[in-house]
Amino acid sequence: MPELVIRIQSPEHGTKRIDAQSSETMTSFLERVQQLFFLGDTGWELYKERNKKNFLRASRSKKLSDYQIKHGDMLFIEFSQKARAEAAAAVAAADFPTNTSSETGLASLVPDVVEDEVDRLLREEDGKIYRNRNEQLCRHGPQGKCLHCVPLEPYDQEFLSKCDPPIKFLSFHSYIRKLTGGVDKGKFVNLENLSCKIKPGCKEHPPWPGGICTKCQPSAVTLNRQEYRHVDNIMFENPAVADRFLNYWRFSGCQRLGILFGRYEMFKDVPLGIRARVAAIYEPPQQTTVNKIELKPDPKEALVVAAAEKMGLRPVGWIFTDLVADDLSKGTVKNFRGNIDSHFLSAEECIMAADYQNRFTSPCRLSPDGHFGSKFVTVVVTGDNDNQIHFEGYQVSNQCMALVRDDCFVPTKDVPQLGFIKESGNEQYVPDVFYKDKDNYGNEVTHIARPLPVEYLLVTIPAAFASDFHYTFKSNIQMESFPVENREHVGQTQDFAALTSYLKRFLPNKFLEAMSDFHLLIFLATSDMLPLKEKMDILFEAVKNHNETKALDFMKTEEWATVEAMMSDHASIQGAVASGQDSSQAGGSMWTCVHCTFINKPIDNTCEMCSLPRS
Repeated sequence: MPELVIRIQSPEHGTKRIDAQSSETMTSFLERVQQLFFLGDTGWELYKERNKKNFLRASRSKKLSDYQIKHGDMLFIEFSQKARAEAAAAVAAADFPTNTSSETGLASLVPDVVEDEVDRLLREEDGKIYRNRNEQLCRHGPQGKCLHCVPLEPYDQEFLSKCDPPIKFLSFHSYIRKLTGGVDKGKFVNLENLSCKIKPGCKEHPPWPGGICTKCQPSAVTLNRQEYRHVDNIMFENPAVADRFLNYWRFSGCQRLGILFGRYEMFKDVPLGIRARVAAIYEPPQQTTVNKIELKPDPKEALVVAAAEKMGLRPVGWIFTDLVADDLSKGTVKNFRGNIDSHFLSAEECIMAADYQNRFTSPCRLSPDGHFGSKFVTVVVTGDNDNQIHFEGYQVSNQCMALVRDDCFVPTKDVPQLGFIKESGNEQYVPDVFYKDKDNYGNEVTHIARPLPVEYLLVTIPAAFASDFHYTFKSNIQMESFPVENREHVGQTQDFAALTSYLKRFLPNKFLEAMSDFHLLIFLATSDMLPLKEKMDILFEAVKNHNETKALDFMKTEEWATVEAMMSDHASIQGAVASGQDSSQAGGSMWTCVHCTFINKPIDNTCEMCSLPRS
């Protein structure tokens, strides 16, 4: 006879009963619940209370009696949105329990997601930290292993803390190995994204603010410092990438924002680590002052991302300056951040970082939503303790991403290091958000997050330059380069005259080197006045692979021949102006540009609208 009869309530299947023994292990019990309700291995959790309290975790060492589960108790299943639909479909389609073998663990129920290449490579890595034989402590032969030399798991905290410098955060894949490294191989681990919104579709009450129930009410949030990070290092592949960006501040004294384009790759200095390698910085339209940056709509954004993708690049982060000159003769800058009286990132900057991370989420096959967190990084250029220009890398936590995505987090007015969790109102329900710290006596104290120190939301990432410079774009080796986009107000304009002037500096046999400039390529790919859009793929491939043959193929196209003829005409007119031979053209009536139909003044020899030559 069964010792216990336990009732289990599911929002999709109602209430069912299951026989059990108080001595049964939690893992065995959860497997039988899984079979009874036709559940997958992930996307659901079992609680003792309806409000998601007292989570029942799989364990082969703990028994039902350890959780004080008694005869007649009611337990509650909670689903993620995706798992809810899958469970309902399984019940409708199945006449018998599905195979729920624990061998597959987390990977048995995963969405069809195309992960980033670096994630696929790291998933196949062994990940162990191998150690040499310790001559003082090991007492075995050269082929043996003991406690002092056996390989360590990538999440071994003692090893990470003894690294130089210490590794404070697990890499994301080390964190996954930690979750799946137990006896149950992560069978009941669920990488579910936090939601702070009311679950839609509840029929038991009117829409908010008319009512709310435990089924649709989001749980309260306790903020924890994230123990892992999705990116472990940020590397600029050569100094010219950052210098071209910083030149804007040097010219104008105004701050600047850019989008980092590059790629994600394996980072060997951290077990199962990921590095963001930066190859170029795109500067979107913006209005800037010495202490403010205001982004403008970018009509070319999609074209820029598509062009970068064809060159093997993608947006990997964003960068902004917070620089004020200290001593111009020494080239020093003031230190505003990172000291005890200041902040690392302001609440407003955390919100912007979260917005970017929510736009560029990281594909993840182990999450019911198909994505989990983000690899998109934040870089701040500011002064360090020695008053030198310094690069600092950050991400905000997954919890911060959810708070910003669901419009729960706002900045405070006067204190940049403090944010504020909104209160519920007629338009929006906001769950309670808490954080913990210690008082003067070392006791843990819980606070409502009004206000909230943003340090609870930050993950730091080392940012530096490559020790061995790499040049995805060869023109970065040159002292002079093509103008950067959206800098017209500081006298740097991308137009036909700039193109002609830039290409004059290269011999014909250096064509590929001349074209190997990110900002030039973006100009050619997005310019409506040049007939090159249909042929740019050839040039992208040539630059991506440093392929001289492909560059020659591009030079031979009819479209490029047209551009060369236009440049030749432009040079002739400029030469005529310089030698005073254009007097016949300087007078007369207004003339219409054959390229863009703009009507120009008689004295102009190039179009005021498109900068192309008069012909």
